[in-house]
Amino acid sequence: MTYIRNNTILITGGASGIGKLMGQMCLNRGASRLIIWDINSEMLQEVADALTKEKYTVSTYQVDVADPEQVQQAAAHILGTTGAPDIIINNAGVVVGKTFWEHSYLDIQRTMNINALGVMYVAKAFLPDMLSRGSGHIVNIASAAGLLPNPRMSVYASSKWAVIGWSESLRLELEEYYPAIHVTTVTPSYIDTGMFGGVKAPLLTPLLKPEKMAAAVLDAVEKNKILLRKPSIVYLLPILRGILPTRVFDFLIGRLFKIYTSMEHFAGRPAADAVPTSIPKT
Repeated sequence: MTYIRNNTILITGGASGIGKLMGQMCLNRGASRLIIWDINSEMLQEVADALTKEKYTVSTYQVDVADPEQVQQAAAHILGTTGAPDIIINNAGVVVGKTFWEHSYLDIQRTMNINALGVMYVAKAFLPDMLSRGSGHIVNIASAAGLLPNPRMSVYASSKWAVIGWSESLRLELEEYYPAIHVTTVTPSYIDTGMFGGVKAPLLTPLLKPEKMAAAVLDAVEKNKILLRKPSIVYLLPILRGILPTRVFDFLIGRLFKIYTSMEHFAGRPAADAVPTSIPKT
């Protein structure tokens, strides 16, 4: 069992959406310190002000997780002051929501760097200290998009496939050599936040409520769950892909469940809430 109470939690992409909710819930569950990494300085300040007014201990860092130098600099500061976090939640992510040929080279690079490389950079920065300490928990927020193809999500899906493969491989490595360090991989369907504004919920997979999803992730951490897939029907995807011919799977998922048309009216975050492309190196 992993304890949130009296422990230090680091959440990337923690200034808004489900990341912000998970941070608040960690503090409500008794976390001793919350460390928030985000690229948006204004949102960081807002969430820090709100939480410190409630007498919580919160540290914020403006970090672009796609930049390994920024990750290492921020991690070095944390390691030199409070030590390695007990729990890391790799939550930062972006989605473009276009057909592949409409992506710019920058879109592709940014999506892969944040969604796939970013989680590895963060884990790499803190793992040596976790290994020395002999304990820790890394949570990687992937996506159900990492389990099946989906039009207008080609690059996003590829980034999340990469996260799942890396996260599960990391888990096996740690179980062999450092069994007290745990890895939880989370693969939710669409969450009702600004990130997926405009999507149409597929059949039998309603938009997930952010509060319920955030609580489910923390419950999974406390129970040392290996995988968390929401809604429950997501657990069937690997089975269906394994046993059905591709065209039958496409018909079932695309025509009947309407997953392949779920991104047709994707709008994403409102312009006012858009995530900056990058931040200056410090």
